[in-house]
This record gives sequence, C-alpha cells and structure tokens, in this order.
Amino acid sequence: MARFTRTTQRALVAASAMTVAALALAGCSGSGSSDAESGDTLVLWHYEGEDSAMGKAWDAAIETFKEENPDVTVEFEAKGFEQIRSTASQVLNSDEAPDVMEYNKGNATAGLLASQGLLTDLNDAVAEYGWGDLLAPALQTTAKYSPDGVMGGDTWYGIPNYGEFVTVFYNEDMFADAGLEVPTTYDEFIDVLDAFVAEGITPLAEAGAEYPLGQLWYQLALSQADRQWVDDYQLYANPVDWQGEQISYATETLKQYIDAGYISADVAGMKAEDAGTAFIAGQYPIFVSGSWWYGRFLSEISDFQLGLFPFPGSDLSLGSSGNLWVVPENAKNKELAYEFIDITMRPEIQAIIGNNGGLPVAANESDITDEASLQLISAFNAINAQDGLAFYPDWPTPTFYDAIVANLQELANGTATPEQVQTSLGDEYDSYASQYWE
Repeated sequence: MARFTRTTQRALVAASAMTVAALALAGCSGSGSSDAESGDTLVLWHYEGEDSAMGKAWDAAIETFKEENPDVTVEFEAKGFEQIRSTASQVLNSDEAPDVMEYNKGNATAGLLASQGLLTDLNDAVAEYGWGDLLAPALQTTAKYSPDGVMGGDTWYGIPNYGEFVTVFYNEDMFADAGLEVPTTYDEFIDVLDAFVAEGITPLAEAGAEYPLGQLWYQLALSQADRQWVDDYQLYANPVDWQGEQISYATETLKQYIDAGYISADVAGMKAEDAGTAFIAGQYPIFVSGSWWYGRFLSEISDFQLGLFPFPGSDLSLGSSGNLWVVPENAKNKELAYEFIDITMRPEIQAIIGNNGGLPVAANESDITDEASLQLISAFNAINAQDGLAFYPDWPTPTFYDAIVANLQELANGTATPEQVQTSLGDEYDSYASQYWE
C-alpha cells in the first residue's frame, strides 16, 4: 500500500502476524449481553501486529467481550493489510464477510466500499453509543462518507480508535552541541537549518523515493493554508489552483531547501527506511515524519535524547484518524459488532493503546502512565483541540501517491521546475477530482 500514512510500515508487520495470543489484560467485566444468544459467533478481522499498541488493545477488548458475552464465540482472524485491501470488495459481497473488521480510511478505500453498498450505515449505532462525542471533527471526517464515497459526508461508515500525525522529531544532543534551541517560529526554524549547514551538517533526514519528501511538501503548503483550502484539496469542495499561493510556496520552498543544502543532494533515491535509520544513527538532527516512527525511535535510539516539536508557523498538520472499524453490510451479527467496537472505545482499552506507543482517540490522559507516550499524545491532542489535522497529500486520487513521488524526484534532480511539477500534479489531480465539481 503506497500511502503517505503509517499504513505502509504497519502492514509489513501485520502481514506476518498470523496468530494473536490472548493477553492477560482485560477491561472492566460485566454481565452477559442481553442481545447475545447461545451459539452466536462474532467474526473479527484486523491486521495489527501482535506486539503493536493496537494489537495489544484489541486482544484486551476481545477478552472483555468474551467475559461480557460468555455464550458468544469469537472467531478472530489475523489478516495482512494487503490481503484485506485486495479482496475486500469480493469478500464483503459474499456470505463470507466478517461481522467487524479493520479497514483503511479514505475515499479510495472505505469510501469506495461505502459507495458500493458493502458497508453498514452506522448512524444509529453512533447515536446509541455516543461515539461521535468522543471524536474530534477531523477524526470524524475520515469516518463519514457521502453517497459517492467522498469523506466528510453525512453517514458514518466506520469508527476510528486511534490517530496519527506528522511532527518534527529532533536530536536534542545535536541541538545542544550546536548551541541551538527548539524553534517556535518559522524564521527560527530556518535559522536552525542554516546553523547546521554552516557546520557542514545536512539538517533534514529525507527520502524522495517514498513518502517523506511529499509529507514535507504538503506541510509547507499547509503552512500557507486554512481549513477551506484543505476541504477544497481533500473533499473536492472547490477546484484547487495548482499555480496558486499554497502549492507554489510549497514547491518553490522545497526546491530552495534542496539548493540550500537543507536536504541531501541524493534525496531522490532515498527511501523512508533510509531516512529513518539515518536519523536513528544520529546522521541528521531533524526528521519531519509521522507518529508511526515514535515507538521504534524510543526502542532503537540509544546514543541521543529524542525530542519533538510542531512544525513552526503552521496551524495545520498532516494527520488523521487511524484505520476504521467497519461493519460489512452482509455481517451476520451486527449488534455484536457494535458491542465490540464500543469496548474498544472504553478508557481502559484506549489507555492500552496510549501506554504502548499508540495514539488513542478517547483516552483519559491521567490513565497514560508512560511519560514518553504522554508527550506524543499531548502533542496529538493539542492539534485536535484546534481542529488542525489536514490528512495526507496523496488521498485525493487513487494514483496520486506515485504522481507526487515521481514529480518531486524530478524536482530534486533538477529535471523539472516547480511550475512544471505543479502543472503535472494539477493535471493528474483535476482528471480525477473534476467528476465531483458541479
């Protein structure tokens, strides 16, 4: 799955996780469900790794569900991300559909299935269980779709339990050695980059062969944008001006970063793993990327202190809900599916996500006992508090990921000008998005 999301890396782990052991952890126990009948079965699919934050939380949720529904059999099947993605339409259109499953958010994924009538309308369940009260507006956007499958519609087709966002990771030791402080304004950020270059250090870990360079490009555009521009770009509210202020600033500034030595000259051939491992090794002081790296950074960085700060000068950040719990239209036990989803939204289950490196959407911060996890969660909550999540640049079209990567590689290599890159991307975007404009 080629996306500017944490899905790519998580899927690699989840694809190898073919069994998930039940944990001793369990949420609050209670009486058996009055809706459950002896012999009922809840069929559940997800693709989170056994040792991931979500995998641990879902295991605990399964145990809680079993305690509260002793007459119900839970059939859990660990699936690979690509396994679910590639067969979803076929499987969900048959009597082999599970009762509840994890599925990727976005127009080309959950939105597509919703438009095909393969997912259950969850509006009544949301009203009954109060899930909408627990989710910030931007998180709701990825869970609700229009009849033609565009996110941000009026109908709930999924429920997210965790989130993700892009931030600025930095090497505190390299900053201290250079006598630098965390920048709080964009001008200060540029001063930091210049200071490292003056010392012969390339400041930004980047990768042009995969998503990181596109994340930085979009973040630069967001620094000049507002919520209406995001709605235009992501939800097709209005046509996007591909030679306009936001995108021109992003593309021209990215080219300036490369020319100024803020980014390695060979960035076009570098992959996300290259950038991440180089940052872990202390070769670069700054990495603008996603929260999905955080747990790995904490476990693998041993030679310096890790810090993070929001991208200076921007009220908007890349990010969204995580993947969704969806209930197939052909599910045999929808009420049991709703019960399970509700368990995953409970504070004790959300706390498991938070204390294991994930980003819960409905946890009580007081339940997060891990200090490093709390730092990330607090940063995520601060963005949500100002409705600052602005999704990912490749979401608007099914082929936009490849288009962004290819065009920014040309920009980095000097084989295309910023204007040419914008024209190429604009043509690709418009060819798909124009179908939604009235």
